[in-house]
Amino acid sequence: MSDSLLTIEQLTAGYDESAVIRNIDLEVGSGEVVALLGANGAGKTTTLRVVSGLLRPVSGSVTFAGVQVARMAPNKLARRGLVHVPEGRGIFYGLTVAEHFRLGPRGTKLDAGAAYSYFPALAALRERRAGLLSGGEQQMLAVARALVRRPRLLLLDELSLGLAPVIVEQLLPVVRQFATETGAGVLLVEQHVRLALGVADRGYILSRGEIVAHEPAETLRHNRQLLVASYLGESRAVEAHPHP
Repeated sequence: MSDSLLTIEQLTAGYDESAVIRNIDLEVGSGEVVALLGANGAGKTTTLRVVSGLLRPVSGSVTFAGVQVARMAPNKLARRGLVHVPEGRGIFYGLTVAEHFRLGPRGTKLDAGAAYSYFPALAALRERRAGLLSGGEQQMLAVARALVRRPRLLLLDELSLGLAPVIVEQLLPVVRQFATETGAGVLLVEQHVRLALGVADRGYILSRGEIVAHEPAETLRHNRQLLVASYLGESRAVEAHPHP
């Protein structure tokens, strides 16, 4: 795509000399939400970890905003505008909601007002410690803190983990709105496929470390056979969609 913000080409990565993902190709454009789908162990989190610099690839390239970043340190990527909300939320349980917005990069103060505008429920909880929040409130805090950093590229790993779908239905539209209004790109890993495809522009399906399908989100929403097959194994996914 001509306005590609993130381009992954022939990416192979893993742990202890064992490849988890192999020859991955993926793109995210400016203002676009892209869903990365697949069963547990398919390689989704590994892909995000490579993009954010937490894991070095075995081979392949990662280009962010026109710069090769596959072996760039996470702090340097953060300064370039990449924000990663990991599985497990990445918040400070001993700090209050308000204190989270006093801890910006390099000592800067984040815009708490903007955070509360994204998630008004947090405003009434500003003096409550994060460890005392519900799971949904904690995830709101994690996402709000990411958004007010004004990322160029936002990586979201399993927002819905441990949450009821109704909570996720409140989170994902905010992410969609942010991408549309700011032009940021979003790469979203999400176990609730229907909800993810409801806000995404396009989707990739990973099965056993390989991309087995890449389609517009609308197409994937209506291809239940492919979605089910992708969670049962790579061979069945390829049978359902022989030309990814």
